Amino acid sequence: MNQSNVHLLDLPNEVLLIILRKLNNIDVLYSLLDINNRRLDILAQDKIFTNVLNFVDIDNISLIDRFCIDILPRIHDNIKSIILEPVLMERILLATVYPNLTELKLFNFKQQIVSKYFTDESSLRSIFQRRITHLILVNNDTHESISPLKDYTKNVYANILNFFKNLKHLNIIGPYLPGLSLRNLPSTTFYSSILTHLCINAATFDDCLYLLDGRLKRLTSFNVTVYSIDNSSTIAPNMDRML
Repeated sequence: MNQSNVHLLDLPNEVLLIILRKLNNIDVLYSLLDINNRRLDILAQDKIFTNVLNFVDIDNISLIDRFCIDILPRIHDNIKSIILEPVLMERILLATVYPNLTELKLFNFKQQIVSKYFTDESSLRSIFQRRITHLILVNNDTHESISPLKDYTKNVYANILNFFKNLKHLNIIGPYLPGLSLRNLPSTTFYSSILTHLCINAATFDDCLYLLDGRLKRLTSFNVTVYSIDNSSTIAPNMDRML
Protein backbone atom coordinates (compact mmCIF):
# COMPACT_ATOMS: atom_id res chain seq x y z
CA MET A 1 0.00 0.00 0.00
CA ASN A 2 1.34 3.38 -0.96
CA GLN A 3 1.88 5.82 1.86
CA SER A 4 2.35 9.55 1.56
CA ASN A 5 3.27 12.19 4.07
CA VAL A 6 1.38 15.46 3.78
CA HIS A 7 2.99 18.49 5.36
CA LEU A 8 0.76 21.14 6.89
CA LEU A 9 2.00 23.68 4.37
CA ASP A 10 1.03 21.38 1.51
CA LEU A 11 -2.62 22.07 2.30
CA PRO A 12 -4.50 24.86 0.51
CA ASN A 13 -5.31 28.03 2.47
CA GLU A 14 -8.99 27.13 2.70
CA VAL A 15 -8.18 23.87 4.49
CA LEU A 16 -5.59 25.53 6.72
CA LEU A 17 -8.16 28.10 7.82
CA ILE A 18 -10.64 25.36 8.69
CA ILE A 19 -8.01 23.69 10.88
CA LEU A 20 -6.82 26.90 12.51
CA ARG A 21 -10.37 28.03 13.30
CA LYS A 22 -10.68 25.05 15.64
CA LEU A 23 -7.89 26.55 17.76
CA ASN A 24 -7.97 29.46 20.18
CA ASN A 25 -7.16 32.58 18.17
CA ILE A 26 -4.75 33.81 20.87
CA ASP A 27 -2.78 30.58 20.39
CA VAL A 28 -2.89 30.97 16.62
CA LEU A 29 -1.49 34.49 16.76
CA TYR A 30 1.14 33.62 19.35
CA SER A 31 2.29 30.50 17.48
CA LEU A 32 2.20 31.60 13.85
CA LEU A 33 3.18 35.26 13.73
CA ASP A 34 6.88 35.98 13.18
CA ILE A 35 8.01 32.39 12.58
CA ASN A 36 9.67 33.22 9.26
CA ASN A 37 6.83 31.82 7.18
CA ARG A 38 5.08 34.52 5.21
CA ARG A 39 2.10 32.36 4.27
CA LEU A 40 1.27 31.41 7.86
CA ASP A 41 1.96 34.97 8.94
CA ILE A 42 -0.65 36.28 6.52
CA LEU A 43 -3.19 33.60 7.48
CA ALA A 44 -2.79 34.36 11.18
CA GLN A 45 -3.63 38.01 10.54
CA ASP A 46 -6.97 37.11 8.96
CA LYS A 47 -9.94 38.88 10.56
CA ILE A 48 -11.18 35.50 11.79
CA PHE A 49 -8.36 35.52 14.32
CA THR A 50 -7.90 39.25 14.90
CA ASN A 51 -11.37 40.85 15.14
CA VAL A 52 -12.07 39.55 18.67
CA LEU A 53 -9.33 38.90 21.23
CA ASN A 54 -10.06 37.12 24.51
CA PHE A 55 -7.38 37.46 27.21
CA VAL A 56 -9.47 36.08 30.09
CA ASP A 57 -7.77 33.35 32.16
CA ILE A 58 -4.38 33.95 30.54
CA ASP A 59 -1.68 34.05 33.20
CA ASN A 60 1.33 33.49 30.94
CA ILE A 61 3.33 36.69 31.43
CA SER A 62 5.65 36.02 28.49
CA LEU A 63 2.63 35.58 26.22
CA ILE A 64 1.15 38.88 27.37
CA ASP A 65 4.52 40.58 26.92
CA ARG A 66 4.85 39.36 23.36
CA PHE A 67 1.30 40.42 22.51
CA CYS A 68 1.85 43.90 23.88
CA ILE A 69 5.27 44.41 22.30
CA ASP A 70 4.98 42.62 18.95
CA ILE A 71 1.57 41.21 18.07
CA LEU A 72 -0.99 43.88 19.01
CA PRO A 73 0.87 46.68 17.16
CA ARG A 74 0.86 44.51 14.01
CA ILE A 75 -2.85 43.63 14.04
CA HIS A 76 -4.25 46.74 15.74
CA ASP A 77 -6.24 47.85 12.68
CA ASN A 78 -8.24 44.60 12.70
CA ILE A 79 -9.20 44.51 16.37
CA LYS A 80 -12.86 45.32 17.02
CA SER A 81 -13.51 43.67 20.37
CA ILE A 82 -11.34 42.91 23.40
CA ILE A 83 -12.29 40.65 26.31
CA LEU A 84 -10.20 40.86 29.47
CA GLU A 85 -10.03 41.31 33.23
CA PRO A 86 -9.21 44.56 35.06
CA VAL A 87 -5.70 43.42 35.96
CA LEU A 88 -4.71 43.51 32.27
CA MET A 89 -6.79 46.46 31.18
CA GLU A 90 -4.11 49.15 31.11
CA ARG A 91 -1.42 46.82 29.79
CA ILE A 92 -3.49 45.63 26.82
CA LEU A 93 -5.42 48.78 25.97
CA LEU A 94 -2.36 51.04 26.10
CA ALA A 95 -0.11 48.70 24.11
CA THR A 96 -1.05 50.34 20.81
CA VAL A 97 -3.71 52.42 19.07
CA TYR A 98 -6.94 50.60 18.17
CA PRO A 99 -8.68 52.65 15.46
CA ASN A 100 -11.51 50.13 14.99
CA LEU A 101 -12.04 48.98 18.57
CA THR A 102 -15.69 49.48 19.56
CA GLU A 103 -16.48 46.70 22.04
CA LEU A 104 -15.05 45.95 25.48
CA LYS A 105 -16.07 42.99 27.63
CA LEU A 106 -14.75 43.17 31.18
CA PHE A 107 -14.83 40.14 33.47
CA ASN A 108 -14.65 40.32 37.28
CA PHE A 109 -16.01 43.84 37.28
CA LYS A 110 -16.37 45.42 40.74
CA GLN A 111 -17.57 48.83 41.84
CA GLN A 112 -13.99 49.94 42.58
CA ILE A 113 -13.23 49.78 38.85
CA VAL A 114 -15.45 52.81 38.26
CA SER A 115 -13.54 55.10 40.62
CA LYS A 116 -10.17 53.80 39.38
CA TYR A 117 -10.64 53.70 35.60
CA PHE A 118 -13.91 55.39 34.61
CA THR A 119 -12.78 58.91 35.49
CA ASP A 120 -11.39 61.93 33.65
CA GLU A 121 -8.00 61.26 35.27
CA SER A 122 -7.81 57.71 33.93
CA SER A 123 -5.08 56.82 31.45
CA LEU A 124 -7.80 54.96 29.52
CA ARG A 125 -10.23 57.87 29.30
CA SER A 126 -9.62 58.61 25.62
CA ILE A 127 -10.15 55.00 24.57
CA PHE A 128 -13.30 54.61 26.65
CA GLN A 129 -14.89 57.87 25.60
CA ARG A 130 -13.92 57.95 21.93
CA ARG A 131 -13.87 54.29 20.90
CA ILE A 132 -16.21 52.18 23.01
CA THR A 133 -19.81 51.92 21.81
CA HIS A 134 -20.53 48.44 23.20
CA LEU A 135 -19.72 47.67 26.85
CA ILE A 136 -20.29 44.32 28.56
CA LEU A 137 -19.56 44.07 32.27
CA VAL A 138 -19.56 40.70 34.02
CA ASN A 139 -20.19 41.84 37.58
CA ASN A 140 -18.37 40.15 40.43
CA ASP A 141 -19.58 42.29 43.34
CA THR A 142 -21.00 40.23 46.19
CA HIS A 143 -24.05 41.09 48.24
CA GLU A 144 -21.84 41.73 51.27
CA SER A 145 -19.44 44.08 49.46
CA ILE A 146 -21.81 46.47 47.71
CA SER A 147 -22.99 49.83 48.94
CA PRO A 148 -26.74 50.59 49.34
CA LEU A 149 -28.58 50.25 46.03
CA LYS A 150 -29.19 53.97 45.57
CA ASP A 151 -25.51 54.70 46.15
CA TYR A 152 -24.55 51.87 43.80
CA THR A 153 -26.92 53.26 41.18
CA LYS A 154 -25.42 56.75 41.39
CA ASN A 155 -21.78 55.78 41.81
CA VAL A 156 -21.63 52.85 39.40
CA TYR A 157 -24.52 52.60 36.94
CA ALA A 158 -25.09 56.33 36.41
CA ASN A 159 -21.37 57.07 36.25
CA ILE A 160 -20.91 54.50 33.50
CA LEU A 161 -23.46 56.25 31.27
CA ASN A 162 -22.01 59.66 32.10
CA PHE A 163 -18.44 58.62 31.41
CA PHE A 164 -18.76 56.56 28.20
CA LYS A 165 -19.74 59.34 25.82
CA ASN A 166 -20.41 57.12 22.78
CA LEU A 167 -22.03 54.16 24.50
CA LYS A 168 -24.90 52.62 22.52
CA HIS A 169 -25.04 49.09 23.95
CA LEU A 170 -24.69 48.36 27.67
CA ASN A 171 -24.90 44.84 29.10
CA ILE A 172 -24.32 44.33 32.82
CA ILE A 173 -24.55 40.69 33.85
CA GLY A 174 -23.31 38.46 36.65
CA PRO A 175 -24.22 35.83 39.26
CA TYR A 176 -25.21 38.54 41.73
CA LEU A 177 -26.03 41.87 40.17
CA PRO A 178 -27.10 44.83 42.35
CA GLY A 179 -30.50 46.07 41.21
CA LEU A 180 -30.80 49.51 39.65
CA SER A 181 -32.72 51.73 42.10
CA LEU A 182 -34.07 55.00 40.68
CA ARG A 183 -36.89 55.87 43.09
CA ASN A 184 -36.57 59.44 44.44
CA LEU A 185 -33.54 60.14 42.25
CA PRO A 186 -33.55 62.91 39.60
CA SER A 187 -34.67 61.95 36.09
CA THR A 188 -31.18 62.90 34.91
CA THR A 189 -29.82 59.93 36.86
CA PHE A 190 -28.92 57.10 34.50
CA TYR A 191 -29.58 59.23 31.45
CA SER A 192 -28.40 58.83 27.87
CA SER A 193 -29.46 60.40 24.59
CA ILE A 194 -27.78 57.72 22.43
CA LEU A 195 -28.10 54.37 24.25
CA THR A 196 -30.09 51.91 22.10
CA HIS A 197 -29.63 48.61 23.97
CA LEU A 198 -29.69 47.92 27.71
CA CYS A 199 -29.40 44.71 29.72
CA ILE A 200 -29.51 45.25 33.48
CA ASN A 201 -31.24 44.20 36.71
CA ALA A 202 -33.75 46.49 38.41
CA ALA A 203 -34.53 46.49 42.13
CA THR A 204 -38.29 46.85 41.64
CA PHE A 205 -40.85 46.97 38.86
CA ASP A 206 -41.11 50.73 39.43
CA ASP A 207 -37.42 51.06 38.61
CA CYS A 208 -38.09 49.25 35.37
CA LEU A 209 -40.80 51.80 34.56
CA TYR A 210 -38.52 54.70 35.43
CA LEU A 211 -36.20 53.52 32.68
CA LEU A 212 -39.03 54.16 30.23
CA ASP A 213 -39.77 57.73 31.34
CA GLY A 214 -37.72 59.31 28.54
CA ARG A 215 -34.28 59.33 30.13
CA LEU A 216 -33.22 56.72 27.52
CA LYS A 217 -35.01 58.19 24.54
CA ARG A 218 -33.15 56.18 21.87
CA LEU A 219 -33.66 52.84 23.59
CA THR A 220 -34.89 50.14 21.19
CA SER A 221 -33.78 46.93 22.93
CA PHE A 222 -34.48 46.39 26.62
CA ASN A 223 -33.65 43.30 28.73
CA VAL A 224 -34.37 43.71 32.44
CA THR A 225 -34.59 41.29 35.34
CA VAL A 226 -36.77 42.69 38.12
CA TYR A 227 -36.01 41.54 41.66
CA SER A 228 -39.30 42.62 43.24
CA ILE A 229 -42.76 43.48 41.93
CA ASP A 230 -44.35 43.79 45.38
CA ASN A 231 -45.62 47.17 46.57
CA SER A 232 -45.20 48.73 43.15
CA SER A 233 -46.71 52.15 42.72
CA THR A 234 -48.92 53.34 39.91
CA ILE A 235 -46.31 55.59 38.31
CA ALA A 236 -46.79 56.03 34.60
CA PRO A 237 -43.71 56.77 32.52
CA ASN A 238 -43.91 59.36 29.81
CA MET A 239 -44.26 56.93 26.93
CA ASP A 240 -44.71 59.73 24.40
CA ARG A 241 -41.01 60.46 24.67
CA MET A 242 -40.22 56.85 23.77
CA LEU A 243 -42.11 56.99 20.46
